[in-house]
Amino acid sequence: MTNLVRPAALLPPSGGVTAALRQRHASAGHEALDSRGPDFPASLRLSGLSRLVQESWQRSVELQANPDHPEAPLAMDREELEEYRRQHPLAAIMPVIHKLLVLPSHDSGMLVAVGDEVGRLLWVEGDAGLQRRAEGMMFVPGADWSEAKVGTSAPGTALALGRGIQISGAEHYKRSVHPWSCTAVPFHDPDSGALLGVVDITGTESAVAPHTLSLVEATVAAAQAHLRVERLQLAAARHAPPSRRRSPAAPKPAGPNSLYRNSLQLLGRDQALLSIDGRTVALSARHSEILALLSTHPGGLNAGELGALLYAKDASTMTLRAEMVRLRKVLLELSPGAVPESRPYRLPLDVVPDAGQVLNCLQRGAHRIALEIYRGAVLPRSEAPGIVELRARVSALMREALLTDGSAESLLKYAELPEARDDVEIRRAALKLLPPRSPKRTAVVADLERLDRELGL
Repeated sequence: MTNLVRPAALLPPSGGVTAALRQRHASAGHEALDSRGPDFPASLRLSGLSRLVQESWQRSVELQANPDHPEAPLAMDREELEEYRRQHPLAAIMPVIHKLLVLPSHDSGMLVAVGDEVGRLLWVEGDAGLQRRAEGMMFVPGADWSEAKVGTSAPGTALALGRGIQISGAEHYKRSVHPWSCTAVPFHDPDSGALLGVVDITGTESAVAPHTLSLVEATVAAAQAHLRVERLQLAAARHAPPSRRRSPAAPKPAGPNSLYRNSLQLLGRDQALLSIDGRTVALSARHSEILALLSTHPGGLNAGELGALLYAKDASTMTLRAEMVRLRKVLLELSPGAVPESRPYRLPLDVVPDAGQVLNCLQRGAHRIALEIYRGAVLPRSEAPGIVELRARVSALMREALLTDGSAESLLKYAELPEARDDVEIRRAALKLLPPRSPKRTAVVADLERLDRELGL
């Protein structure tokens, strides 16, 4: 793995642009950033920056990230960080990350960082000298490196875009990061596809060598495979006959939270997908509603409360009880530990609904990540009062965040969702943000004309 580092002069061009020219374009972009006025987007385009970096900088401006503040903010103190990462699903992949990336980094002048789904760094390891230098810009465990807080950087922008990227030197929005370059790849759950975090390599010019991106992508793929195998082994150990289980003296398999973020996918689907301990099952419409309500009320609901949230019209407790009996049978086959308790009805496991992930991201100002997770309304056809309320809240906050802080790209992506098919305000907002000569304007104008004809606006 010693070939991780090559002299900058030997680095191949990126997209036909030499490393030196790439930095000149970035410096011109910062000049435009300093003197930005009404023509800022146009002057930024003229700088020669890549489109990816231009759009990220524009998002950074909209999010009011400060390019001159030298440090990233600390989001978690040491005690909170230790507990959080101990319970995080990515804890289970650290042996793979350590073997494939961290160990080689000690000799190659690199740092390896692993962050969560909203851009908070959980682990930063590698070259000891670089670690000390990186502390000056707070590239440390517990710091928030999302686009909303530090602007363009590989970890935050990879999460915002949902794909692997490389950011070189002055392409970083924050000027204290200009001596650094980095490559980052998002990490998705191998079973549910949920976004779990990001893996990053940070260092000098070598950190953006073309093969570095392939290396990180291959490491992420290996870590996903490792996570899947660990889950299968854990599930097999739990369901093995007593005679074949490990002896008491043998080490116990890791707890479920270190391997799996039990999840419930509700967005854009009429029947939820429940994933527990690496196994996934499609639920009936009614069971989807019950688990959605219980997952958003971790303290539990009594029969009257659950019934009121579940049924549009009054229903007897016998009807609810019958549904719970059927749901328990389904969950018993999936995982005995997932069977709901009663008095009150409560889930014994932490189950993370994707709607909850979206709300968490929106509360942190990470609407780009929220939009990546958001695949549509919560159980769109459900008429259960509690689901109708949850659906309206998530959809309204998502739309409001985009209208307030969204880029043209985000607004247009949202406009493709079924719930935004007739949303005139979203399209008008996108049209205001699109550059005058953008080819995307034609499609937006055509959409507005269609809505004018159909709705008589």
